[in-house]
Amino acid sequence: MTLFAVTRLELRRLFVRPLGWIIAALALAELGWRFALLLQIFLLNQVRLAALPDGPGYTDLVAVRMDSSLITGSPLPFGVIELALLVVPLLTMSTLASERNAGTLPLLFASGLSSAQILLGKYLAVLIWLALWLLLALAIPISLAHGTSLDWGKLAAATLGTFLALAVLGAIGVACSAFASHPAVAAVATLMAGLALNCVNLGAQMAGVSNGFVNWLAMSTHQENLLRGLVSSADITWFLLAIAVALALGTQRLAADRERG
Repeated sequence: MTLFAVTRLELRRLFVRPLGWIIAALALAELGWRFALLLQIFLLNQVRLAALPDGPGYTDLVAVRMDSSLITGSPLPFGVIELALLVVPLLTMSTLASERNAGTLPLLFASGLSSAQILLGKYLAVLIWLALWLLLALAIPISLAHGTSLDWGKLAAATLGTFLALAVLGAIGVACSAFASHPAVAAVATLMAGLALNCVNLGAQMAGVSNGFVNWLAMSTHQENLLRGLVSSADITWFLLAIAVALALGTQRLAADRERG
């Protein structure tokens, strides 16, 4: 068995089980409703916005705001990132916790793959599912590209930031599943870790502190720049570092399970 065989098997599991389809359908339905409301607000204020020099357009007020509510200041709840805080725990809770709960984890160890390869194979399957979900969500605002002027550069930066955030949450979910003995425990742990990573800097912001380690630690700090169209190597490095730390912790847990037999 190879790493990509693990990915293929996990993808098949994600697409065969009805839970994945139900999650995707409900999430896309909510995003469609959100898009309709954002578009209505934009059209109602279009004349006033057109009179403003360098005023925000369709990309700022509709397309980018599809990605997040809290970071972009949208009056409507649940953008892609907020939905991901709920979707990713449900998606990743069974990746390894179900294997441990069903007693099939030793079979993976007997395949000849290292603990890192097993974890990475599971993670790649989750990442592919999340990327497909993001592409479907992105197709909603792009569907009106022929009738409006899209800032493709800003939209690309925002999409990159959203994808990196999904990648971080997916890595945390797989790592939590590696530690948990039951899928429900993994889901709760992933939800709490995702919320903490997004909201860890709220206290500092309320105190008027706009820089420092706490703000650097928060994922929202780095994603905000990308949603504004600012691509920084420092922000991308933070996302990659968070992914690496989560996967390293999950790998250590699997390695410990393998040593215990």
